[in-house]
Amino acid sequence: MKFCKTLLLGIGNTLLTDEGAGVHALNLFELYHPDTPNLTCIDGGTLSFTLAAYIEDCDNLVVFDAAELNAPAGTVKTMVGEEMDAFLGASRRSPHEVGLLDLFDIARLTGSLPENRALIGIQPGKMDWGMSPTQPVSQALDPAVREAWQILTSWQQLAATQNPASAGLLHTNETYIAENDR
Repeated sequence: MKFCKTLLLGIGNTLLTDEGAGVHALNLFELYHPDTPNLTCIDGGTLSFTLAAYIEDCDNLVVFDAAELNAPAGTVKTMVGEEMDAFLGASRRSPHEVGLLDLFDIARLTGSLPENRALIGIQPGKMDWGMSPTQPVSQALDPAVREAWQILTSWQQLAATQNPASAGLLHTNETYIAENDR
């Protein structure tokens, strides 16, 4: 029996205020959902080719990152599947060592690009020296985490209908959902 492996990846430089939004969102997700089965959370920092192996090894991938959405600071936008691919292809510029698109190209070449993939982008406001995100981005972290949980839950439900033995791979933190899904 094969269980789906899910990778949650936070990208960004936490020394540059809002540029670290992806890592801050990942840390908040881990706080709300500790010990989630079959979920690997990785602080991808500013990316490197070493992350290619993790991406190739997962069935489901959710990425948190600061993204230029041409929107007010703190705006959260979720892109799934081909919409994510199109966004990454259109915004090829990346301040990171390697771009996420480069990592996806490696996975495509090996035939191991995760079928289920999503990018949760957070519009930065300020990208200057500083260890904490600005207030608009700080306020966007909780909605970004809720969005990731909803995506993972929907993928789990889909997997459960296709393979009932895989049901229950994610547990729900009902306190978090009750307090934060308003």
